[in-house]
Amino acid sequence: MNDLIGKIHSVETFGTVDGPGIRYVIFMQGCPLKCKYCHNRDTWEIGTGLEVTSENLVKQILKYKTYIQTSGGGVTASGGEALLQAKFLTNLFKELQQKGIHTALDTAGSLPINDDIKELLKYTDLILLDIKHINNEKCIELTGSSNTNELNFAKYLSENNIPMWIRQVIVPGITDDKKDLEKLKEFISTLKSVEKVELLPYHNLGKFKWTNLGFEYPLENTPQATEEDIQKAKEILEI
Repeated sequence: MNDLIGKIHSVETFGTVDGPGIRYVIFMQGCPLKCKYCHNRDTWEIGTGLEVTSENLVKQILKYKTYIQTSGGGVTASGGEALLQAKFLTNLFKELQQKGIHTALDTAGSLPINDDIKELLKYTDLILLDIKHINNEKCIELTGSSNTNELNFAKYLSENNIPMWIRQVIVPGITDDKKDLEKLKEFISTLKSVEKVELLPYHNLGKFKWTNLGFEYPLENTPQATEEDIQKAKEILEI
């Protein structure tokens, strides 16, 4: 294996919310976005993190292969923004697929599509695409970045028939506006390879990480999403 060094924040060996089945979740270090609700604030810094090789990571993952495969699960690379380390993940995913392990990428699609990302997608069985906000101005306010790259990423996945789940965090007063959700529904309807739409309720459980790092939590006065909030959004999106 032509190995590379990857930089990760942490791993979760029994993930149940990042794709189908039980999953080994790798949280990659580094992110270009500055999402106000981020519950992984400690993954933002680029260039730091625990250094690993794909070979050693595969050895660790194979220890859990039995229950991963029995559950219909696999491995998910999350973050941070996993696309920042596309070459490393290409090596990893290629090896995992050869061993019959399902691969998934949890991403905001926040980088321009390049050859490295296209190569990674060849070895990715499923994309969990986080649409931060369908309204560009509100997306910039929420994340510090335009939504252009993520929407182009979704179109690329659709054009190339790459399976995706669309995910959006429902943040009361920020991402739950009826017109915005209707616009999101319209956009999703143009995509050919969407297998599922997931709405994730906003929570402030990551606030302590901001505090521990010495940062003020941006959504201090924002209420957590309720089941009623999620249900209203589902009705608008018709899911």
